Amino acid sequence: GVGMDSCVIPLRHGGLSLVQTTDFFYPLVEDPYMMGRIACANVLSDLYAMGITECDNMLMLLSVSQKMNEKDRERVMPLMIRGFRDAAEEGGTSVTGGQTVINPWIIIGGVASVVCQPNEFIMPDGAVPGDVLVLTKPLGTQVAVNAHQWLDQLERWNKIKLVITKEEVKEAYQEAMFSMATLNRTAAALMHKYQAHAATDVTGFGLLGHANNLAKQQLSEVAFVIHNLPIIAKMAAVSKACGNLFNLVQGTSAETSGGLLVSLPREQAAKFCAEMKSPSAGGQGSAGGAWIIGIVEKGDRRARIIDKPRIIEVPPRGSQAAVRNPSSCQLSSCPAS
Repeated sequence: GVGMDSCVIPLRHGGLSLVQTTDFFYPLVEDPYMMGRIACANVLSDLYAMGITECDNMLMLLSVSQKMNEKDRERVMPLMIRGFRDAAEEGGTSVTGGQTVINPWIIIGGVASVVCQPNEFIMPDGAVPGDVLVLTKPLGTQVAVNAHQWLDQLERWNKIKLVITKEEVKEAYQEAMFSMATLNRTAAALMHKYQAHAATDVTGFGLLGHANNLAKQQLSEVAFVIHNLPIIAKMAAVSKACGNLFNLVQGTSAETSGGLLVSLPREQAAKFCAEMKSPSAGGQGSAGGAWIIGIVEKGDRRARIIDKPRIIEVPPRGSQAAVRNPSSCQLSSCPAS
């Protein structure tokens, strides 16, 4: 009855299952409203990773910091709550309750629940040799958020100012914030349309950590080999300039509310990516879409990133680079072709 991203509990009635998940974390962006949206998107992603597109109910978990004065509390907390509720509404569900406490830290998160028939979810265990791996959001959110904080920390800024401008930091931060707040609902729906075999969402363990967790769950003896890393523009260079602080290219940099890592039949992957990019399917604009990042081969249920992966610089949406070079999904970018 235990799933990977969500628990799957068979019910006593009519072949139905309860799929449920919970998550929470500390604020990482400066905008309280966007923080609420990010928290909700992060909770729902565990359902979306199983191909579930509908959520029956959400609860909100909120911790108010005892260090905040009453004026700040009355300004910040309602914005966080509204952001969470707005994202839930965008996901076709609503927040019907939860719990609020006083605590040394601000914490926000929630619980998402849905009752499903078997054809409404995809268990994360069906990858087979010959599949390709697709990622639906660029990496580098933690690096972007930290780089933005370092604009006011001279010692930290001096480490990265040779590889990035302040304007580029601000653009990357905005891209990370909007990416984290974007629901993975479109990707969940397309998992069914294009016969996905397995998926997980990429969050705190980083790309390699979650790829390894997914590989361990597979029924077949497979290995995941990652060749391409789509990363918010300049974040790979910032990570390198910081030494081993993030290990972004090594795949262990934490992500918040990241994309879905999906194992798809080879003949379906490019079509999945193209539809993710399409505005008619709710595509995420010039910086959105999806990228083929690796292959599934016979192996020992582990994941690895090749020694010199191809870095795909994903320009922040609205930037001049994004206007000049809109992103796309190309099978030729990966040995899977």
